[in-house]
Amino acid sequence: MKRQTLVPKKKRGPPATGQGTQIQVRLQPDDLTAVDDWIAKQDTAQTRPEAIRTLMRQALRSKTKG
Repeated sequence: MKRQTLVPKKKRGPPATGQGTQIQVRLQPDDLTAVDDWIAKQDTAQTRPEAIRTLMRQALRSKTKG
């Protein structure tokens, strides 16, 4: 009897962390340019998702309760 070799299928993308809820956001070109410009002005390099999370946290912290 012939021996079969199983080759695992490769998964695309980075491994899942299992933390948080994934959401997808579609940005218009002018908004994306604004995010990229903000990233360029920062002292440390950030990815777009990191920058969007940082901007969101800053906006939520600065919001005054009324």
